[in-house]
Amino acid sequence: MPVEDNDDLRRILGYDRVAVVGASTSYEKAAHIVPAYLQRHGYEIIPVNPSADEIFGEQAYDSLADVTETIDIVEIFRPSEEVPEIVEQTLARDDVKVIWMQSGIRNDDAARTAEAAGVDVVQDHCMKVEHGQLIRHPMD
Repeated sequence: MPVEDNDDLRRILGYDRVAVVGASTSYEKAAHIVPAYLQRHGYEIIPVNPSADEIFGEQAYDSLADVTETIDIVEIFRPSEEVPEIVEQTLARDDVKVIWMQSGIRNDDAARTAEAAGVDVVQDHCMKVEHGQLIRHPMD
């Protein structure tokens, strides 16, 4: 069952290394705005975008398999139909604790697969909004 509870979201937002699949170099896109916000608030951002060499001042990787650092959260900014492949790549690693699908992104089958492997899943939520509400300005 995907994470919805505020206490669980706060726990997840306590992790600090986020691989952003679909990170964008376009300043006006959510896939740039959200991770840039997270970086400003202390998160280590690892951009995953095969079309970029660097985003947010960080080396961009072609895929999750290419990331050499450990990853706490895989944040997805790709269409819902691409989520199963991203979950498969995530589960091939042994370090990821959470898969976070941004607002408008949802794939229940892939979420069940990740959860069965012991990975927490957040679907259709904006990490920036949740951070702003639960961490910067806690509300119960």
